[in-house]
Amino acid sequence: MSAELLPPDSLTLDATEVVLSAGLAVDDGHPRELDRIFYDTFDGLLHAEGLALVHEEGRLVLLDGPTGGERAVLAAPRPNAPLSPSTLAPGPLRDALCDVCGIRVLLALVQVHSRVRPMRVLDDERKTVVRIRLEEPELISNGADTMLRPRVRLGAVRGYDNELERVVGALESELGFKVADQPLVDEAVRAAGGVPGGVQSKLKIALRPDQRSDEAASGVLLRLLEVIEANLDGTLADIDSEFLHDLRVSVRRSRAVQRELKRVFPPDELARFRAEFKWLQQATGDARDLDVYLLEFDEYQAMVPESMRGDLEPLRGVLRERREGAHQEMVQALRSERAANLFAEWRTFLDGLVSMPAVERPDAARPIAEVAGRRIRKVYKRMVKMGKAIEPAGPAEDYHELRKKGKELRYLLELFATPLYPEDVVKPMIKTLKSLQDVLGRHQDREVQTATVRALADEVASLREGPRALMAMGVLVERLGEDEQAARSAFAERFEAFASKDQRQVVKETFA
Repeated sequence: MSAELLPPDSLTLDATEVVLSAGLAVDDGHPRELDRIFYDTFDGLLHAEGLALVHEEGRLVLLDGPTGGERAVLAAPRPNAPLSPSTLAPGPLRDALCDVCGIRVLLALVQVHSRVRPMRVLDDERKTVVRIRLEEPELISNGADTMLRPRVRLGAVRGYDNELERVVGALESELGFKVADQPLVDEAVRAAGGVPGGVQSKLKIALRPDQRSDEAASGVLLRLLEVIEANLDGTLADIDSEFLHDLRVSVRRSRAVQRELKRVFPPDELARFRAEFKWLQQATGDARDLDVYLLEFDEYQAMVPESMRGDLEPLRGVLRERREGAHQEMVQALRSERAANLFAEWRTFLDGLVSMPAVERPDAARPIAEVAGRRIRKVYKRMVKMGKAIEPAGPAEDYHELRKKGKELRYLLELFATPLYPEDVVKPMIKTLKSLQDVLGRHQDREVQTATVRALADEVASLREGPRALMAMGVLVERLGEDEQAARSAFAERFEAFASKDQRQVVKETFA
């Protein structure tokens, strides 16, 4: 059990020590200097779980909250680059970080230097019942250091939680201390100009049902542009593959809004931007596809007999080389004048959208709930029709087209239906759609992966270990094909839930 308090504004750290010594039976410890660096993922995965990772005194420490106890510790030098949890020594810290962060790397958020003085609160028998740490922290940032508010951290000795409550109560009621309104790391991040909790790629935009559709669309698209731009540097620097993933999702979402709400935009300008966003998606496609192949390579190896798994390593090497080339080409595109102009001109266009003449924009002034509801209903009905026409042995393109249409529906639901329509309708619908999309995505991925493995056969064959790799690749192609067929077999059940009579009635009544 612990607590963190802020002394009254009038008290310095030294004055706080005097006040505490006068009001409590305490034993002073020796002051010391402490340097800490806090870490989290770009999107604040640790923060979202109430955790904090800090490097201090030659240790990486995972805390249960910024003022909580130590969950896991690892002796380690200070990381001099983005930290991938999977590269840490096996143990509790690595396991905990991998569980929360997945493939995301940990970035240094802030460095804090503190003057610290420990104290102990004693009972009548001179036993320690509460440990206190007085801290005077300072943000270290590019030579422009910033003093942060002094803090008093209190921790109960086991079995003396009541004493901690008594001490905290006395500090608040008698001496004017207040419970800290934010953790030290959050205060430091704000002082450094950052946002506690990282940059979120999930959109949370408050829309009103009667809001003009062009105003709602521009608000959503501007937020998507922010996500694209926020993930741009991480994509270019190749920090981790999620930067590119989040960038591309926001590009696809933007294209879906352009397509599904096209009647709120002037047609000529929209056509130009749609062409540019299509180029942007294509320019980043190969690099992302190869990221996925490498991320899933262990799964591919698990598909073949154990004795052949090592034989697939030459294929991994070829994929890495291909991925490096694709990344370089993507970087050239994203650093181009064309990309810079696209982002700048798109922002200017969206900022001025509402004030543009409405002559060629028939849906511009209509309520967003009406326009979005109409599109959701239409796309859903189209998906039902497409899905019913699919035969078990039909062409793969039929499944692929349904998957693409499903993405449009999902983006409409996530971007517009979620803030505008009842959660108890929208959330189950998205869940059912995701279930269908999973099996359609699995089918599409296996088809494309099979084609890719076959296309790389000649390149792998030229390598020293090529013949053995080709045999393993042949088995992998068979397994991928089997899994593709399994996805086809699972399609009917998933589609039946998505297109059930009850679901159709819900869509009709909700989005009328």
